[in-house]
Amino acid sequence: QVQLVESGGGLVQSGGSLRLSCAPSRTMISIKTMGWYRQVPGKQRELVATVDSYGTSNYADFVKGRFTISRDNAKNTVTLQMNSLKPEDTAVYYCNLGHEVMGQEYIYWGQGTQVTVSS
Repeated sequence: QVQLVESGGGLVQSGGSLRLSCAPSRTMISIKTMGWYRQVPGKQRELVATVDSYGTSNYADFVKGRFTISRDNAKNTVTLQMNSLKPEDTAVYYCNLGHEVMGQEYIYWGQGTQVTVSS
């Protein structure tokens, strides 16, 4: 069973930066998309940013220009650099990975890491 290991959450003041990282617990091949989602209590989980195996990234409008997603295919890691953080960015951030095996795609989620931005 693959687990996604997340790190880098915490408390930061408004305007500050944090860096989230995620990696699977074992080496994987045929990883398609890696990304980050976030969720606040009472709301649905929402996409923050994704990056595919070609390096093409996709961002939610509310993070464009502030967050940068990157991926290291050799290490199977995905990183989210978050700059100019706002209190409304406070949420639990979840790592997401799509893995293809014999034409079947499997989706994995991390356990979530708390990001709190104080005003």
